[in-house]
Amino acid sequence: MVREQLSPNHDERPEPVDILVMHYTGMTSGRAAIDRLCDPASRVSCHYVVEEDGTVWRLVPEARRAWHAGVSAWRGHELLNGRSIGIEIVNPGHEWGYRPFPEVQMAAVRDLSLGILSRHAIPPRNVVAHSDIAPDRKEDPGELFDWPGLAVAGVGLWPDFSDTLAGVTDARADLARIGYPVSPESAGPEAFATVLRAFQRHWRPAAITGLADAETAGRIAILAAAIA
Repeated sequence: MVREQLSPNHDERPEPVDILVMHYTGMTSGRAAIDRLCDPASRVSCHYVVEEDGTVWRLVPEARRAWHAGVSAWRGHELLNGRSIGIEIVNPGHEWGYRPFPEVQMAAVRDLSLGILSRHAIPPRNVVAHSDIAPDRKEDPGELFDWPGLAVAGVGLWPDFSDTLAGVTDARADLARIGYPVSPESAGPEAFATVLRAFQRHWRPAAITGLADAETAGRIAILAAAIA
């Protein structure tokens, strides 16, 4: 059952939905997060909040544009609120004591996401982290989020990273192919390291270094090939 506490922070959706964005709340409690997301002065919102006990709250109807992504980009599109649905998952985040997401919470995220995917044409490659679409600003939902478990259930992607590719291609170009906001021609080393950390937080959480080592480069190439 989905509970409802409607936020006033939404407006007309200008385009069809084709992206699902996962966030963590990054606040001290779920109630504090919901209150902020429903406060007209905050100018932020999301479509759903999932509490640690699995309770799901609807804050904005899917047909409306919620204000969750901010300055963002993915696969050549920018300012993604208009084409995305946002799920806020209650967790204190890196600032307030980041911790694993309980199984009951992840099960609720899975079921909620499957429902969303049944109603909108969202390809697996467009089930993303907030940090994927805003790598210079965001870290959520972070390295403890169970992306592989969601993918097994049919939410998003998780290729077989044990498969080795003969000859790793250009990591910078492959990140752009995957969808990350990086220009193969112009991104400097610092900006590239920021995008690499975002990739690692999602796809190689054991090593968030910002370095394109062999394992990271291999995973980038495997993911780029999986979505080609």
